[in-house]
Amino acid sequence: MSYENWLYTKEEHIGVLKVNRPKMLNALSINTVKELSAIMDEIAQDNDLRVLVVTGEGGNFAAGADLSEMKGLSGAFAKNFAVNGQTAYRKLELLKVPVIAAVCGFALGGGCELAMACDIRIAADNAALGQPEVGLGFPPGFGGTQRLTRIVGPAKAKELIFTGNVITAADAERIGLVNQVVPQDQLMEVVMKMARKISRNAPIAVQQCKKAITRGMDIDMESAQEIESDAAAFCGMSEDIVEGVTAFAEKRKPVFKNR
Repeated sequence: MSYENWLYTKEEHIGVLKVNRPKMLNALSINTVKELSAIMDEIAQDNDLRVLVVTGEGGNFAAGADLSEMKGLSGAFAKNFAVNGQTAYRKLELLKVPVIAAVCGFALGGGCELAMACDIRIAADNAALGQPEVGLGFPPGFGGTQRLTRIVGPAKAKELIFTGNVITAADAERIGLVNQVVPQDQLMEVVMKMARKISRNAPIAVQQCKKAITRGMDIDMESAQEIESDAAAFCGMSEDIVEGVTAFAEKRKPVFKNR
């Protein structure tokens, strides 16, 4: 898997995807977004993958849209850019395996939206997050108005989007935008430790949990619980559940085979 603006590596069921435009602070060009969509199509076909980590190369997560491409901006261009970003980020959000964002440095605009499309966000203590788009004359366009609202609530989301304020990692943790803040030099160590812990659990069960949570958030409780019971039934037919119960009875660690 080789792309101009992304780096992808994989080891022991864990993939690491990096925005690779460090000289541009990992700003998201049109091509960067289109490449992400293609990458997600490839990653989605990997049945050996159990966790995906998303981060940025060179000390920043992603500093928003590449403004050098915004000269002569038209309504049609803005709409197309937004739709491309929404499509790519939705593919990331709906990836069947858990996705952890390792957020360092700038995570602004489309960069913050990229982090929000992940399931879990771990931030370095030097991270700066926000949706400052209104200060440039346009709204968040890659799902920011919707995901930020769902993560931190409508009042706080409106405050951050209307003011364009950029907040620290500590403040992001306080409002629930990130799960945890760690020292910058320990970020990947902490993220990979979590990724390995997730990867050792029954993959089918983890994936079904993600599916139930993601789909259940936007529907009524009765329908959501039906998704949950279907997930239980699906896992109940797997070999992994037999291994899990057997290992518990035998007082040993289970070895799950994702089937």
